[in-house]
Amino acid sequence: MVEMEFSKEKLRQIRHLMVMAAILILAIIYSDKVLVGVFFVINILKPFLYGGAIAFALNIPMRALEEKALGRWRGKTAQKVKRPLCMVLTLVLVVFIISVVVGTVLPQVTLTAAEIGKKIPAFTEQVIADLDRLTKDSPILAEQVSKLEEIEIKWDSILKSIVDFLRNGMGNVLNSTFNVASNIISGVVNGVISFIFALYILVQKEKLANQGRRIISAYLPERVGNKVLEISSLLYKNFSSFVTGQCVEAVILGVMFVVSMTVFRMPYALMVGVLIAFMALIPIVGAFIGCAVGAFLILINNPLQALWFVVLFLVLQQIEGNLIYPRVVGSSVGLPSIWVLMAVTVGGSLFGIAGMLMFIPLMSTCYALFKESVNKRNTVKRRPPVVEEEEE
Repeated sequence: MVEMEFSKEKLRQIRHLMVMAAILILAIIYSDKVLVGVFFVINILKPFLYGGAIAFALNIPMRALEEKALGRWRGKTAQKVKRPLCMVLTLVLVVFIISVVVGTVLPQVTLTAAEIGKKIPAFTEQVIADLDRLTKDSPILAEQVSKLEEIEIKWDSILKSIVDFLRNGMGNVLNSTFNVASNIISGVVNGVISFIFALYILVQKEKLANQGRRIISAYLPERVGNKVLEISSLLYKNFSSFVTGQCVEAVILGVMFVVSMTVFRMPYALMVGVLIAFMALIPIVGAFIGCAVGAFLILINNPLQALWFVVLFLVLQQIEGNLIYPRVVGSSVGLPSIWVLMAVTVGGSLFGIAGMLMFIPLMSTCYALFKESVNKRNTVKRRPPVVEEEEE
């Protein structure tokens, strides 16, 4: 009887393995169609994926408000009021941060653009005067200019070419305009859907988490389900710690720029510091965008000072990239400095900015699971566990 049950169990396992192998082989053979189907499903679910990402990001300050700022509110009435209040406060905080960044950067960029517009006529006159002086001082250059003046321009052929281009390209222009308009409308609709979906997740996050646990418990074996829940909890912890550490690191970098630029009497210190802090939320490379804008603004007034600003940026970027970032972000996710740099490099090479944001917490989770597995095996073999050395 036992042998019959054992053989039935074995046959069931073999049958499952054969089905899985057949599915895998078919997926490899028809990989192009599988990829098309996967991307089609992702495009349909894109608003909900974005909504989940927005809810995850908003949940970090919202959870801090619920547990720390309003943690003493216990009654049923207080619980009903606490969730909407914390959600509103979180949204106000996000809108305030974006308003500060836009209000600090945009007016200065507008004034600089207006200043550039005022300087263009004088710059053009100066260039024309310099060219006239050069042609007078250099006979060879004057001879070449006179040859250019003798060239006859065939205006009829040029006008015909322009008319043909407009006639043939009008349809393409209309199609491009229609595509751009439809993409903008689709983006706005998807953004609204994502935001509403994120609010629903935040309101019912405990209920959704309980439903997810029940589904895992219903369809997976107990051991596998517990492991899935453990990995999910570790992923949530690492991602939330990474976002928090990234924000702290961005604030530190922005303060460094404001203080150093003020000490060296560089213009736009507050604006550049705020811009670099905001862009530094993108790991490693985000601050370079702020550097480009800051250098351009300073270049309009003082080119030499813009050069010194770039030198200052490179120095601070080396300090931030090699000391502050690995320690602040790496310690927040429990990942050593060398693995943080490796995660940023590999993730950026594979998937760009999204890869940089995703690979650090993913590698942190893999690192923690691998370290746990190594320690368990060493314990079984009666060897000392792996102990991380503290960085000096």
